[in-house]
Amino acid sequence: MANLSSLNNSGDRTQSSPEPDKIERKKSFAPAILIAIAFIYLGLVILLPAANVFVTAFSKGLNPIIEAVKQPDFQNAIKLTVSLAAIALPLNTIFGLSAAWAIARNKFPGKAFLLSIIDLPFSISPVVAGLMIVLLYGRLGWFGSWLEANDIKIVFAFPGMLIATIFVSMPFIAREVIPVLDEMGTEQEEAARTLGANDWQIFWRVVIPNIRWGLLYGLVLTNARAMGEFGAVSVVSGNIAAQTQSLPLFVEESYKQYETEVAYSAAVLLALLAVVTLVLKEILERRTHNSNSRE
Repeated sequence: MANLSSLNNSGDRTQSSPEPDKIERKKSFAPAILIAIAFIYLGLVILLPAANVFVTAFSKGLNPIIEAVKQPDFQNAIKLTVSLAAIALPLNTIFGLSAAWAIARNKFPGKAFLLSIIDLPFSISPVVAGLMIVLLYGRLGWFGSWLEANDIKIVFAFPGMLIATIFVSMPFIAREVIPVLDEMGTEQEEAARTLGANDWQIFWRVVIPNIRWGLLYGLVLTNARAMGEFGAVSVVSGNIAAQTQSLPLFVEESYKQYETEVAYSAAVLLALLAVVTLVLKEILERRTHNSNSRE
């Protein structure tokens, strides 16, 4: 009788338990809802505004864009933006690699503080960063009197814009390389050292091949940030046409002057830069994942 009752109870439990496919159907709604919310949010915040830029820019064909590119102010803005990125990128690369090597391979007092300083451009407003530069190098700043006495102009000139660009794009390479160095470990470097390699040879023949994809990823992000910076550069530049007007500043000024087609043409260039950055980012992420999986 006991066995029979236990069989009946087990049969009742089996009958009362829900079917597996019903459970799966109930659970499948949550991911679909979350994905829909994500797409709607991204569409409203990013995709629709970006699409509007391209549609408005090309609404009258290519001729307005070609004419806009021929303008001297437009060309000067492009040259200035490229110049800022061309100087800031190698400087931040040297700093990022040095900082990443020092942090990942050494223990020293103030290591956490150094990491916090490197992350400062992520947390501080670019406008505040530009104001900091003005308070240091402006006419009434800490170094203003000495700079004026020696006829050196930082604020409202190219050097101030370069300092602002370097500041906002500084953390990317260090922050991309440090995790790769931590994951890599020191075994290969120690093996190379035992074989007689010096530090320079270890860096170029062991470290660089292992961190190349993380480094390239950091370079792409640094370049995009340098070419697209607006807030800090606008504070220190003075936004003087054909002199201290980068491409993002040119977009704003053209729009204020009701030169809509010119503004949208310049915005398309910046948007294309963002698209290229995303494509390169995806390629480098896949390369990094594939290289890690092979290892």
